[in-house]
Amino acid sequence: MQPPEADDWVAISHQPLPVEVASQWVGRPDCGAIVVFSGTTRDHSEGRPGVSELAYEAYEEQVVPRMEAIVAEARARWVDISRMALLHRIGVVAVGDSSVVVAVSSPHRPTAFDAARFGIDTLKSTAPIWKQEKWDGGESWGLEAQHIEEIRAETDAPAGEAGA
Repeated sequence: MQPPEADDWVAISHQPLPVEVASQWVGRPDCGAIVVFSGTTRDHSEGRPGVSELAYEAYEEQVVPRMEAIVAEARARWVDISRMALLHRIGVVAVGDSSVVVAVSSPHRPTAFDAARFGIDTLKSTAPIWKQEKWDGGESWGLEAQHIEEIRAETDAPAGEAGA
C-alpha cells in the first residue's frame, strides 16, 4: 500500500496498515500540525475478556466512495486541511495490529484534531464495514446491529459541531 501523489489517500487493504508511512506522508513543510489516529485491536471488549482477533468484512464497492466522501466533507468543513488519509483493514486483524488509520495535516492543530475526529467518527457510522470478534468462549459479529448512516454535510450538523 503506497501513498498517492494527490493530497487524499483512501484505501482498504487485507495487508497491515502503514501507520508510519501515513504519518510521514501527511507531513508537509507548510503544516505545523499532524494528527494520526490508529485504532488497534485490543484483547478485550465489554463483557468479552480474551479477545484473540477481529475480522472485518466490507462492501468493498461502497467503502472507498464513502471514504472519499468523508474526506471531501472534511475539506468542506476545514478548508486548510493539507493532506488526509483514511485507511481501513479488512480480513483478520490480530491483537495489537491497526484496523484503521486516520491521518491529517494542516497549518494549525485545531483543524488537524477536528478533522481527524470527524474522519474516524464518520467512517465508523457511514462505511459498510462489519466486525467479528473472537474471544475466550465465543465469537460474534459485533455487540449489536450497526445501521449505516449518510454522511452529514456541514449544513446538516448540529450547532457547534462543524469546524470553524
